[in-house]
Amino acid sequence: MPTLRPEPPAPHQARGTAESFGTDARRYDRARPGYPDELVQRIVAGSPGPDLLDIGCGTGIAARQFQAAGRTVLGIEPDARMADLARARGLRVEVAIFEDWEPAGRTFDAVIAAQSWHWVNPAVGASKAAELLRPNGRLAIFGHVYEPPAEVAEPLATALRRVAPDAPFAGQPARRPLETYQAGYARIANTLAETGQFTTPEQWRFDWERPYTRDEWLNLLPTTGGLTRLRPDQLTAILDEVGTAIDALGGRFTMPYTTLATTAVHAPTT
Repeated sequence: MPTLRPEPPAPHQARGTAESFGTDARRYDRARPGYPDELVQRIVAGSPGPDLLDIGCGTGIAARQFQAAGRTVLGIEPDARMADLARARGLRVEVAIFEDWEPAGRTFDAVIAAQSWHWVNPAVGASKAAELLRPNGRLAIFGHVYEPPAEVAEPLATALRRVAPDAPFAGQPARRPLETYQAGYARIANTLAETGQFTTPEQWRFDWERPYTRDEWLNLLPTTGGLTRLRPDQLTAILDEVGTAIDALGGRFTMPYTTLATTAVHAPTT
């Protein structure tokens, strides 16, 4: 009989992957894209004050955008290596898993999770976020859809399956439709609604593009969850194949990004 591949753990249970992004925190900070200005401005305009909590702040990519927009930001980050770099960039950070973090009575006008909510236990996250928000404070959960063109995605998937078949995401298709991501954000909206602590959640979408050279994309790939825990020889083999594919495209390609968000306002019952 064929051997069945075990079901992977829920993202929030995969702590090894969740806390692996600090393997090369400087590369992460340099290579990962920021967030659409329109998204930042909508969150700022829809929050009652300046105090903002960033869950899973990483190196502070989103946090710095909100600081530039006049917000006072506190970051929560489980990886001390990422937190150290964020502090070096001028962000206040406390090292903790969000579910275990003790706020010591502090509350906020906005709570955000940028590319990090899938690492939070859904049974705990929404209710805890509500407890941290002041009345009419805004929770905003958002992230990018990382789906490069098939000419780039297929060689990555093929190499990953061959070189590291047991790696996270190795069994997934090369590209996933946008609807898969939208369904995930719809589930987040349902979780928020079930708490009874928020207004009806809204779904936001921002479409944009970014050109990448071969070197720029190969610099970003090692910061993604499927590759952060590979051995150096495995990573090199995979990057070589993806690099060859990008060379065939003329050494560059355009990445079509979609940034999705689920957001709701804290409206506690009285």
